[in-house]
Amino acid sequence: MTTVFIISAPSGTGKSTLVDKVRQIIPGIDFSVSYTTRKPRGPEKDRREYCFVPRAEFEVMKRREEFLEYADVSGNSYGTPKRALEEAQRNGRDLLLDIDVQGAEQVKQKLPDAVRIFVLPPSRPELEKRLRLRSQDSEADIQRRLDTATREIEKYREYDYILINDHLEESVAALKAILIVERTKRAGNQQSIIDADTIARAESCRLKNLGNRLSPILASFAAATAPGGR
Repeated sequence: MTTVFIISAPSGTGKSTLVDKVRQIIPGIDFSVSYTTRKPRGPEKDRREYCFVPRAEFEVMKRREEFLEYADVSGNSYGTPKRALEEAQRNGRDLLLDIDVQGAEQVKQKLPDAVRIFVLPPSRPELEKRLRLRSQDSEADIQRRLDTATREIEKYREYDYILINDHLEESVAALKAILIVERTKRAGNQQSIIDADTIARAESCRLKNLGNRLSPILASFAAATAPGGR
C-alpha cells in the first residue's frame, strides 16, 4: 500500500532543502516533480526541481485531467501529475508531494489517508531574511511572497504534523522520524520495532505537543499585517 506524504510550506522556508536531504536517507519513497508555468530560478533545472512548461501546455494538461491537483500561486500555475501516484502504486513505493496549501486540500479530498506535514519558518523576519538572501526576487515579489505566507500559515491546523525549520539538521531528523513512524504504522508493523527516540521526535511535531512554540511565530506574522505593522 502506497503512503502519500504531503509537505507544504511558505516559499523560502527551506522545504525543498529538507525534502532533498530526506530523500537521500529514506529509501522506497518516490518524489513527484511538479509542473509549473513559472521560469526557472538560479540553478534550477527542468525535470529536477520542476517540469517547466508554457502556460498553453499546462492548460492542455488540465483539460485532459492529467493532474492530481493544481493551483495558481503568485501568478503562476503548479500541478502534480497523476502518473506520479500511479507509478508509485505500481512499484510498491511511497510518494512524497511538495505542494502548497491549495494543492494539499485537493489531494486530501481525493486521498483522505494522506499524511500532511506543514513546515514553518522560525518567524516572519527570518522568512524575509531567507527570501532576500536568495537574491532571486524583486522587492514586489518578496512582499507578495510574505503576504502569501501569512495566508498559508493560517491553514496550519489542517495538517497532521507541524515542523518548525529553525535548525536544518534537527528539522531533517524530525522529518525523517515522521516518515519512518507513519510508514511503519500504515504498513501494519508494530511500532515497537522503532526506537523510542524516533517515535518521540515524530510525536513532538504533533500540534498538541508543540506547547508555546507556535505562539511567537504566529504573532510575528500577525504583527506585520496589523495597521502600521510594515
